[in-house]
Amino acid sequence: MAYLVMMAVRLVELHRVLKPTGSFYLHCDPTASHYLKIVLDQIFGVENCRNEIVWARTNAHNMNARYYSKIHDLLLFYTKGDDYTWNKQYTEYSEAQLSRYKSDEDDRLYTGRDLTMSTVQESRNFEWRGTQPPPHRSWGATLEQLEKWYAEGRILLKQDGTPRLDGLKVYLDELPGKQIASIWSDIPRIGNTSKERLGYPTQKPLALLERIIITSSNQGDLVLDAFAGCGTTIEAAANLSRKWIGIDVTHLAISLLKYRLADTFGEEVKYEIIGEPRDEASANALANQDRYQFQWWALSLIRARPYQGKKKGADKGVDGVIYYQDVDPDNPKKALTRKIVVQVKSGKVSIKDIRELESVVNNQDAVIGVFITLEQPTKPMLTQAAAAGRFQWLHVKQKTYPRIQIRTIRELLAGRGIEYPQTPVDVTFRKAKQATAQTPQLEIE
Repeated sequence: MAYLVMMAVRLVELHRVLKPTGSFYLHCDPTASHYLKIVLDQIFGVENCRNEIVWARTNAHNMNARYYSKIHDLLLFYTKGDDYTWNKQYTEYSEAQLSRYKSDEDDRLYTGRDLTMSTVQESRNFEWRGTQPPPHRSWGATLEQLEKWYAEGRILLKQDGTPRLDGLKVYLDELPGKQIASIWSDIPRIGNTSKERLGYPTQKPLALLERIIITSSNQGDLVLDAFAGCGTTIEAAANLSRKWIGIDVTHLAISLLKYRLADTFGEEVKYEIIGEPRDEASANALANQDRYQFQWWALSLIRARPYQGKKKGADKGVDGVIYYQDVDPDNPKKALTRKIVVQVKSGKVSIKDIRELESVVNNQDAVIGVFITLEQPTKPMLTQAAAAGRFQWLHVKQKTYPRIQIRTIRELLAGRGIEYPQTPVDVTFRKAKQATAQTPQLEIE
């Protein structure tokens, strides 16, 4: 119930800002879909529920379980009214459908299509070349069109030479394909080893979002994702020349969005982040409001990945990590992954914190420890950090880096990053595939 209350207030606002020609899609699993549909029916109106789309995202598994394997999610598709954007999409025909086609003398596959339709014009229920539609049916084309098809050899004939009612010859190579229906089984989930996977737990396939966006919007339209996550909707919208807005409640998601935009679109992307700290005062405000959100935001300033221990709360003194690839001193041809550990503090700090960080660096077999603080470090802290010595980069032995590095939020916001070996391969985060599409303006809130 708490989830439904949370969703209801958001769905009301999303309906409010949706354009009259707009469409709304909500992804959920079967445990919540029936509850959410009741809420959406009240907000959008039952008559504006267009589809419950079944996304068969995986093959059967857990075959020994005492229930049917759970292999699908649902997409609830609503519109604000009857005048909404709709671009038909097609997919390939199945083997069963292809088996209905025959080859003509030119080896072109064809099938017959009904020449009649339910009576809409009495004037079309006439005899044509010895054939007449049955009662309550009429020709689905004018006499001129029928004669044109006949002259082109597009009419299938009976043995006596009269037209067949299912006699319109339709060639497979002239058809766009099978129109996509409400069961989507051609878009699998992202595999654990897929190059598309970025490590976000609820990441959706890019193809899934591209299908939705192509169907329900046109180039230049605005796409809004109110639960943006790692930004799949945003990337899909950019690839398809749509404008977009992404919203997410966590600074962890916003960080992943920034990395994805940089990796996918590079310097070309232009966007504005609304709601992220831009100075010490707003950073202090975030820290006072939610220390975990502050921690995730601070880690994003140096592109560090939040640390996830095996148990909740078991961070072993590590808030974030950075990985880079070095060379193995025993085998120069072999890559060696090195670790940098990061601690974030929003309260008072002292020399004790630096001593503890040194211990964490040793226990974690890390090469560098980074201490991020809102408060200015004391002189003893700086002295202790300097006494920790320097780390030598194995690949370039004359290059060394401070083993313990202290950075204030003020310094990071001013552009002073941390010092560590910069290598072409970034192994801290999985990189999104680089795109070539020109991207429009982005807002992230």
